[in-house]
Order: sequence, then structure tokens, then C-alpha cells
Amino acid sequence: MERTPSIDSLPTPRGQIKIKRLTKSAIVTRVTLLSLCFLTVYAFFTFDYKELNVFDAILETLGNIRAMFLEPHFQHFTFQHALYQVFVTLGLAFLTTLFGAVIAVFFGLLAAENLTSRRVSTVIKGIVAFIRAVPTVLWVLIFAVAAGLGSVAAVIGMTFHSVGYLIKAYSESFEELDKGVIEALQASGASWWQIIFQAVIPSSLTYLLSWTFLRFEINFAVAVAMGAAAGAGGIGFDMFMASNFYLDIREIGTITYFILAIAILLEVLSVRIKKRLKTQ
Repeated sequence: MERTPSIDSLPTPRGQIKIKRLTKSAIVTRVTLLSLCFLTVYAFFTFDYKELNVFDAILETLGNIRAMFLEPHFQHFTFQHALYQVFVTLGLAFLTTLFGAVIAVFFGLLAAENLTSRRVSTVIKGIVAFIRAVPTVLWVLIFAVAAGLGSVAAVIGMTFHSVGYLIKAYSESFEELDKGVIEALQASGASWWQIIFQAVIPSSLTYLLSWTFLRFEINFAVAVAMGAAAGAGGIGFDMFMASNFYLDIREIGTITYFILAIAILLEVLSVRIKKRLKTQ
């Protein structure tokens, strides 16, 4: 008995456009976007702004942006002080990334399904998923209860979140290794640690460095925020003082330029490191 061809399988005549059926995910996506657009327009026209003039607020915001980026100046600190505070923030980011990477390598090996049992992998991945779900600033405030606000609580909290982030990244990199390589080493009598150092780490080194440097960039941005929120020091604390106590918008622009310069420098270094690793 011949099967009747479906509509989608019929040949399309030349010059006609074939109409594709929308999938359930496409329909949900379009309905969600339309709903968000409707809610945005509805909130804009129905929100009670009271004494606020939206257009005056927009003009004032543009004026503040112009003052920040076109008229920056040094008022309450010098160039040398700002440069020193930037290095303090970089040091905080580097320290937390280093601690997090060392801890995450070991637990990442245990979280990889091809290197350990499924139960151990599931337990570790579940724990680190909870760690990543809690924002870094909350971890810092949690540890600040015991250590007090400052650099100690910031280092512990940032390291805690970095460990959760890097364990997931490292374990997925380890799971990319071909199972045949591991089975061949096991058949030759290699121990678990010999498999790790002779096959897993060398083949995943490029990914490990890439993920670690990416986390370093994230930790630099977090360290700026922790300088203001947790009193960890660095350039973030100076930005907090300029925005809340000095109320100097031009000084905030100067600090922003320092942060942007470091962010661009880190991005350039990341690109160069990736290119060098690919050529090796």
C-alpha cells in the first residue's frame, strides 16, 4: 500500500514560494516578543511620572554623559593614585581567579562524566549550579557576616563564585575528550592520575586557559563593583566616593576611562593568547 505524500513533501512549482509552518518554539518566541513590546508601550504611556518631564530627563542625561566623557578631570585624586587603585582592582581579580582555577581543576575532573561516576558528577554539578545561581555580591555579603566588609570577604565571595563558574567550564572541556583515548590508556594499565596528566590536561589546556582568562575579565568587572558595594578598595571605591559623596560627574568620567582602558587591554591580551595557542 503506497503512502500518501504529505503537503511538505510535495514539490514546489517554480516561481512559487513555499510557506513554512511555524513550530511551537517559534510561535512562543513571537508571542513573547509581542507581549513585551505591548507591555513596554503600555507602561510608557500609563506610568504616573508625576513631576518628571521625560524629555527634560533625557536631555539632562545626555548632558551628564557629555560632561563625563568630554570634560573629565582629576579633583579628589591624582593620576598616580588612580593608576595604583586600578592595579589593586586587577590584583583582586587575579587573586580570586587563581584561587578559583586551582580549586576548579580538581573538582572539574570529578564533575566530568567520562572521568568519574555519574552519581558523583551529578552531585558536583548540582552544587555548582546552586553556587552560580546566587550572585557574587550576595556571596560577598554572606561571608562579610563572618569576616566583615572589606577585601577579605570580597576575595572569599568572588573565589566561591569563580569556583562554581570554572567547574562547569572545565568539566565540559574534559568531557570533549574522545572516549577512545581514555579506554586505550585504561587498557594499557594507566592509572587515573596518569590518564589525567598524559591525556586529559594536555588536550584540554587551550580551553582551560581560555575559560580562565574569560573569568579573569569577569572578575575584574566584579572587583570594581565590590570596591563600591563591599568596601574592597580599588578603583571601584573611588567611583563610589565620587558618585555618592563628592557628586562629581566629571571625576566619574575619568574613572570610567581608566576602567575602559583596562578592559580593552585585557581583550587585546585575550585575543593574542588565543592566537598563540592555536598556532602551537
